[in-house]
Parts: sequence; structure tokens; C-alpha cells
Amino acid sequence: MGLIDDANREAVERLDLSNPALTDVVFAKDVVPGIDKYTVSHAGPPITWNAMSGPMRSAVMGALIYEGLAETREEAAQLAASGKIKFRPNHDCGCVGPMAGVTTYSMPLCEVTNLTYGNKCYIAFNESDIRALCFGSADPVVIPRLHWFEEVLGPAVKDALAVNGPINLKAIVTKALTQGEELHNRIAAGSALFYKAISPALVKVVDSRTELQEIVDFLAPSDYVFLNLGMAYGKASADAIKNIPYCTVVSTMSRNGTNFGIKVSALGERWFEAPCPKVKGIYYPPYTEADANPDMGDSCITETVGLGGCAMGANPAMVHVFGAESTDEAAKITREMLEITCGVSKDKVIPNMNNQGIPLGIDIRKVVETEICPLINTGIAHKDPSHGQIGAGVSRAPLACFQQALEAFVESLG
Repeated sequence: MGLIDDANREAVERLDLSNPALTDVVFAKDVVPGIDKYTVSHAGPPITWNAMSGPMRSAVMGALIYEGLAETREEAAQLAASGKIKFRPNHDCGCVGPMAGVTTYSMPLCEVTNLTYGNKCYIAFNESDIRALCFGSADPVVIPRLHWFEEVLGPAVKDALAVNGPINLKAIVTKALTQGEELHNRIAAGSALFYKAISPALVKVVDSRTELQEIVDFLAPSDYVFLNLGMAYGKASADAIKNIPYCTVVSTMSRNGTNFGIKVSALGERWFEAPCPKVKGIYYPPYTEADANPDMGDSCITETVGLGGCAMGANPAMVHVFGAESTDEAAKITREMLEITCGVSKDKVIPNMNNQGIPLGIDIRKVVETEICPLINTGIAHKDPSHGQIGAGVSRAPLACFQQALEAFVESLG
């Protein structure tokens, strides 16, 4: 047990010392290993076209149209089903993405570097709209916006970073926690802090008044632009704990709308899966729980590093989405997450919980022993992708993933 506890303490220290920063904007074709026009990486563990839920399929169709491989959704569906498309999990490619999370060859990606340990990860820009590719929306605005990211926004942010230097995401996360956010479902402060950091340099590098106005109109009002960067913060931090011998700390949590999957530090890149849970939340009228797709997205990498549901105490206003009668429930959830983690952060704290450090290091042993599963904050996609996002709420990671992982860990010890 000493070897395991020592390894887990090391994982907590690495998570806390990780210092992710936005360092560049690059194209997927230049940084994602093995990618080509016929590669689609996606949220969650591995999945086939036939097993995909409606929103995931629809997002793949949109991505194939964006890449110029199909002109209509019907053509895209035929191509996706033909066996010519290679489907890969984002997490196996150094990427993350919200909801369907599709990442393809031509997309501009934000490069996030862990300045402490040197590892990098990549994520597309947040679409800041319920009519989004990540929700599988087929709205006419979706594809033109992706091309605008490629031709205007991506190059502008890249040039701004060249002038400004890296933007420290850990600093934004730490500050946003003190402003009432858990940085998964509520990220308005994080988005505002990011805009404050990038906008002076954008003014310097964008010569076209029209393009600058478009960029400002997109970034300034968005409460969600930092969601993707917060996810990349999570992955860059969590990747730093991979492959620690004897370590039972979760290094990845993700879901594809069909299955939920986790990885564990000592067990490397092996996935442990169970069916995706339903989401309990509030729905935009006229939608109800009957319309919802099962939980989906890589965004629970935020919970993997102590944010989101683990840091619910920072965002007591959110508890109404799952029917809690008192805002005290938020702090109760964070205290519950402390029961299944190995330590706390020294500098990422929750002021309204007497500066309690956020929980760090989800331990599969503690999850199985207590049967307390990580709480996850999430958006809700309609199972019919033509509707996009229909609400927001919470879910619980399925216990079976942790049970399978613990069995495999015991077997690995011989």
C-alpha cells in the first residue's frame, strides 16, 4: 500500500504544479499524429459509426462536409459508413473537444503547453452557440463559422500570441474559482479574463477593421469561449500523471454519447468503459428529459483535475439545475468529492468554503470502496441532432468503469 500511496501523492503534486498556458494556434494536419483528410477524432473512448448516437453521427457528417469530402449530409453519412473514415478518440491523439468533440485535418487548434512538464495538447475553438458542430447541429451557420475559424480567428489569435506571449491558463482558472465559477458549466469569468488577456494584442495584429470587429463581436459577448481552453488546461495537467507505476489516480474521464470511459495512471492508455449515464438537469422549453441524448464529451477532463463537479462549492448558484433546495448542497458535493480523492490543491481554492483547496487525484480504490462516483457538470444535447443543445445539468460517472479498472490494476500487480 505504501508504493501506491506514494505514487498517488506524486500524482497530486504533479496535478497541482502543472502550469498550462496557451502558446500557439496550429493546424491539426501539422500536429496530430497520423491524421489525414479521412481521419475524424472524437470525444470519449473508441467507437464505431454504427454505435454512435445521433449527435455524434451528425457532427461527423458536418465535419466531412467542412473538409470538402461530401456536399450533402446524405453523402457524408454514406462516406462515414463506408469504412473509409478512421475514427479515433481525441484523448488518444493529444486532443480534447466538447460534446461530440470532432477534430479534423483542416481545423485550427489551440496549442496548450504544460510549462512545468513540457507536454502539449490541442483543442478547437469553442463555437459559443447552441447551434454548433459539437452538438451535431445541422444549422446553416455551422460550416461557415468553422471556415471563419480557419481563415480569420485562428490566424489572428496566433499572431496575437506571437506579440503577447503565452497566456497563462492556470492563472485564469485560479482567479475564476474565486469569482464563483467551477469552470465547466459556469465559465463567464474565465471567458472574460481570457478576452481581457488577448484583446490588446488582437488590436495590434489585425489590420482589417472589418475582421477585428468580427473577432470582437464573437469573443467579447461569449460566456463559453474559455470552456475549451479550460478543457485543454485539464488535459495538459492530467497528461502529466500518465504512467506513474502503482498509481491508482484517474488520468482521463470522457464519454462519446454511448459509452463512458476512464484511464488510470499506472495502466497507461487502456480504456475502461460502461454505458453513458443520463443527465439530470434543466431543459430549455419545450424540451424534456425524454428528448436528451446520454451524456457526451471530453469536457469531464475538468472534473479529472478537480474542477467542474469536484469544485461545485465554488458555484453554489448552479445547484438549482439538479433540483437542490439549498445552495449548501454545492459545498456538500465538493466535500463528497474529497472522499474519493488523494489530496487538495495548495493554490486553487474555493473562497466561500474557507479557501478549501479543490479536490485532486480521483482514486479508483476510493470510488469502488465508497461507491461515490465523480459528479460531472455538463451540457445536454438533443438525441435528434437537428435541435442542438437543449439544457444543462449533472451526471455521475458509472461505477462499473472504476470497478473494471481496479480489477485490472490488481491483475497488473500479479
